[in-house]
Amino acid sequence: MAILITPETKILVQGITGDFGGRHARLSLDYGTHVVAGVTPGKGGQFFEHGAFRVPIFNSVADAAGATGATVSAIFVPPPFAADAILECTDAGLDLAVAITEGIPIKDMVRVKRAMVGKAMRLVGPNCPGVVTPGSGEFSSGGCRIGIAPGYIHRKGHVGVVSRSGTLTYEAVYQLTVRSIGQTTSVGIGGDPVNGTSHLDAIRMFNDDPETRGIVMIGEIGGNAEVEAARWIKANCKKPVAGFIAGATAPAGRRMGHAGAIVGGAEDTAAAKIAVFKECGIEVAVTPSDMADALIRAAKARGVSLA
Repeated sequence: MAILITPETKILVQGITGDFGGRHARLSLDYGTHVVAGVTPGKGGQFFEHGAFRVPIFNSVADAAGATGATVSAIFVPPPFAADAILECTDAGLDLAVAITEGIPIKDMVRVKRAMVGKAMRLVGPNCPGVVTPGSGEFSSGGCRIGIAPGYIHRKGHVGVVSRSGTLTYEAVYQLTVRSIGQTTSVGIGGDPVNGTSHLDAIRMFNDDPETRGIVMIGEIGGNAEVEAARWIKANCKKPVAGFIAGATAPAGRRMGHAGAIVGGAEDTAAAKIAVFKECGIEVAVTPSDMADALIRAAKARGVSLA
């Protein structure tokens, strides 16, 4: 099984006619993702063509979902219009929106979060690499790839990965894959301070997924989301968890690359988060190169097979 998406999920792409959205729509089609529609206002009735694929374009998310049965959107819309693109998905009754867009104003995301209260749709992102559920074909083709993560580094298996950092998501996945350890789903939740899905949200889903046997959680300095997830893991999660916190060498008070990576309160520092991880039974990776091995250590200690 997997979380959020499966190889059968039908995807629409908002911004499919743009250079960035189009490029990644083509990569997702090549991976085997069911991209069934594109959305660009004013271009309804046209087609997005790639090899043997001919994807219809619609003027609105509601039209696209109604005509094709798409339940998930990948959002590649420029920052000034991205918040409205997310809300369009909510209004259309989609199950999930994955906002890849970087640079959405915080005030716009506050408006989105307020508008989504009580709504069924889940948001991943913004400013995230997306979500991948690997397939069983060569290079895990036949899976579902939403966003910008390289599909070919994934392998179908039993480990869930959740991360604020895109590049560290890829690094953890690749380390697992070269050790012949596959993934159920990898989730890049993004580094913005106001986002949709948290570490804890993803951890809960992985904990409930019977096919996920181990979890890698990657965080950063700033905020307390990783601490909140770690304490929930200690109280509720029976699966082995490995963790890494980026920013251990950052000067105190320094704002890092992600808008959400701001050192502030007592639990915002890397040292504080690492201490909580250890207190909560999470195996800590000292360096990025140690993430897969940390999970292997955690699984071995609990007698869990990750293969």
